[in-house]
Amino acid sequence: MISKGQKINERYNIIRLIGEGGMANVYLAYDEILERNVAVKVLRGDLADDEKFVRRFQREAINASSLSHPNIVEMYDVGEDSGNYYIVMEYVEGRTLKNLIKRRGALTVHEAIDIMKQLTSAIIQAHSSYIIHRDIKPQNVLILDDGCVKITDFGIAMALNSNELTQTNSVMGSVHYLPPEQANGGSATIKSDIYSLGILMYEVLVGKIPFKGESAVEIAIKQMKEQLPSARKKNPDIPQSIENIILKACAKNPKNRYENANEMYEDLQNCLLEENANVERIVYKYPEHETGDKKMKKEKDGPKTKVDVALNVIIGFLIFICLSLVAGLIYLVLIYPNVSNIPEVVIPDVSNMEVVEAEKALREAGLKVDIDTTEEFNADVPIGFVVRTVPQYNRSVKEGTTVRLVTSLGELGIELEDYKGKNYFEIKAQLEVRDLVVFTDRISVENPEDYEENEIIDQNPKPGAKVEPGDVITLVLPIVTIEYPDFTDGSWELSGVQEFASKHGVNLIVDLKEGTEEGKILSQSRPAGSTVTSGVRLTIQVTYVVEDEEEYEEDAELE
Repeated sequence: MISKGQKINERYNIIRLIGEGGMANVYLAYDEILERNVAVKVLRGDLADDEKFVRRFQREAINASSLSHPNIVEMYDVGEDSGNYYIVMEYVEGRTLKNLIKRRGALTVHEAIDIMKQLTSAIIQAHSSYIIHRDIKPQNVLILDDGCVKITDFGIAMALNSNELTQTNSVMGSVHYLPPEQANGGSATIKSDIYSLGILMYEVLVGKIPFKGESAVEIAIKQMKEQLPSARKKNPDIPQSIENIILKACAKNPKNRYENANEMYEDLQNCLLEENANVERIVYKYPEHETGDKKMKKEKDGPKTKVDVALNVIIGFLIFICLSLVAGLIYLVLIYPNVSNIPEVVIPDVSNMEVVEAEKALREAGLKVDIDTTEEFNADVPIGFVVRTVPQYNRSVKEGTTVRLVTSLGELGIELEDYKGKNYFEIKAQLEVRDLVVFTDRISVENPEDYEENEIIDQNPKPGAKVEPGDVITLVLPIVTIEYPDFTDGSWELSGVQEFASKHGVNLIVDLKEGTEEGKILSQSRPAGSTVTSGVRLTIQVTYVVEDEEEYEEDAELE
């Protein structure tokens, strides 16, 4: 992990950690060349040696760099420094839409429409650049104090003309917002983003996600099979014109969805007009749980007689027999001789091993290891360690077979530790991995200078309480109000001011002025007694003494 005060590329001075993810950590940093705060996303160290993850990480930079839109977080720079792969982005001071929903519940209709119009506008821009986001969810949407919306995290976005497709057993993105076709192993399209926008809109207006479950698989099945709950029954303030937008965006069958984000944006523009006040509930044109092609053809041709049906069965059976014979012949002549020559190996037992150790053991046994792992709750195996393999150990398989690791998320329900004195972002990440909902509360404290800004000082429930996925944990942080001292009173040296600025995330600018006394602080741009705010600029004027040229020349002659 990058430490505070460390410089990336001799330019970006790290101030503090502001977010952690499964693939990268995000830091607040100060760009010393352009003199501005930036967000620096750094690929996790354990993934930096993995070519696939590096490519995926770099793809985020390539995708985002081609996008310029007021509702998309801007990307400034990308590179690698001493093994650290990084992306430098616009630093946005605001809260995520997910946190806003957790704090307030359902938003008002007008707030929701404003947010959705901004998001849809951003997605229109992405799609026009042939980029699918593929991970639209409230956690990736930032809300500024002025109401501006910024969508971020194109880390799993993919160019429409890319040949790399998501593997069936490695569904990316949050399953709560995953379209049915992707949950079923299909690839992403622009209509996939539209479905995710619809689920997000439902959550904004209702205050809750429509589909819940104890596992990602259970939720994915609901996305494919279950009807979307009525938003109007959950929130009667929602007019039918707005629910129709949700229904059209969240159709199971992509044929029933908006053709593109532009269509959805137009409906968002017009949904509150008086002429749309009494619209009827939308009716889908195509069946929701099948493509409809075969069914439509059958209805068009009319009902079949018993003779027709029998004839079709006989013809189908004969075709099946012929194809089977041809396939068998090809296998015996071309494939079997090669396959039969590949030696078989037994999958070793790598349970309870660390992932790196397990991968090594599997490769030494002559097997390949799937880069994507599956996670599951298991009380008997430590978090992050291997629970089992797919296929299972002791199975005899061909050498070179790809084996997937299943790692542990630990016990489903956990006993809370005492988090006092620990870093808020680290604990928040640990709790959210277990599907716990983390709320934040800030309270005034005596002697705020004794606390770090992100230091946990209390929690609810208390240590020792048992919690399960979906439970709410409140972490209490101090309101740390630090005041600027008088740096000009003669007791401060430049090194002391630098230490103060680094500790509190202040961007220090030193203005040198010739004087008779070395290192005297003459002035400061932030008055003594004013509140210190992280990320602001502080300029101090410091004296320096110029050596007498004649004395210097005499010293040189003596030498």
